[in-house]
Amino acid sequence: MPTHVLIAGAGVAGLEAALALRALAEDRVSVELVSPDPEFVYRPLAVAAPFRVGEARRFPVRRLAEEAGADLTEAAVRAVHPAQNTVETSAGDELSYDLLLLALGARPVPAIPGAVTFRGPGDEEALAEVLRDAAEGRVRRLVFTMPAGISWPLPLYELALLTAVHLADSGAAVELQLVTPEPRPLQLFGDAASEVVVELLDRHGIGLLTDTIPAAVEENVLRFVGTGEIEADRVVALPRIEGLRLPGIPHDANGFVPIDEHGRVREVEDVYAAGDLTNFPIKQGGLAAQQADAAAEAIAAAAGAEITPSPFKPVLRGLLLTGLSPRFMRAEVGTQESQVDTEPLWWPPGKIVGRHLAPFLAAQLNVSQAPPGSDVLEVEVELDRGPAGEWSSI
Repeated sequence: MPTHVLIAGAGVAGLEAALALRALAEDRVSVELVSPDPEFVYRPLAVAAPFRVGEARRFPVRRLAEEAGADLTEAAVRAVHPAQNTVETSAGDELSYDLLLLALGARPVPAIPGAVTFRGPGDEEALAEVLRDAAEGRVRRLVFTMPAGISWPLPLYELALLTAVHLADSGAAVELQLVTPEPRPLQLFGDAASEVVVELLDRHGIGLLTDTIPAAVEENVLRFVGTGEIEADRVVALPRIEGLRLPGIPHDANGFVPIDEHGRVREVEDVYAAGDLTNFPIKQGGLAAQQADAAAEAIAAAAGAEITPSPFKPVLRGLLLTGLSPRFMRAEVGTQESQVDTEPLWWPPGKIVGRHLAPFLAAQLNVSQAPPGSDVLEVEVELDRGPAGEWSSI
């Protein structure tokens, strides 16, 4: 009998893991996805929707699951019972598993009272209203900020830059300011990225305050933690990200699940986790896919596949939308290795970079999975050597 793998969640990590297991373990596993969401939403492009330069694409989860060779149970996982190897669902059922992968994501929480919080899909209209007020002269000072703690900073810079281009095109005179707790803008991507972002902000006339933690918006003023404040007619903020605190699974003070380098949940047998649910401090879709790959390799090996699991070694890839030429950024987390370019550094050149999910979604959209040019080695494309030694694009 094949090993029954239950994947809780059908987001980036869940779908990447399902695809990876099918490729690595083949018929050694049966895969069941559990998710209450009828659609997979390509969330990173939600930031572009209010500016009419993109939108969050949606895909039917059932169709994706079928094409990934997985069954789908439409329910939410409410608790895990490791002693019985079961999960409890919102439908009141208990589903059994041989191995469980938790890919439930995390919870975006408004963290700055008085600000307009942009969490992604669902908040586009709130941001569009801010843009309309600015374009029609009701907002003269607009501030973009993010809380301290666990978050993902890249959309903050996209919001500011896209707004600057949008308002310049409309002829509105609005003072823009960006306030961040980071010592340097987008420091996660290294010095080269920080320098590029500083130049972009300066070119668009966007003020910058670093090492500054926002506290609350009160009477057209954004107050900072400690002392200090800045005048603001409107403030747009990113959320703080919190863990789910799933019953039956250990978690830290912020609700995130502790895992090892292969995605195994510490102190729990037969349970793995990947993505924003875990205690890895950077929350990003590409990293979630890499964690899912590491967990899938470990699960495939446990199911009998002839594979030596590779540990999670995070490589951060980010596509920064600027309103003009985008910037592709790559950094090896924990090192000084980083790149920034206006040309793609990976293919397909999307925002979510997953070894299996990116080409899978590209096929759904009829986008070429092969990089342009007759000789791919002459193109700036990140490649991954497959099990038989052949080159295949990530």
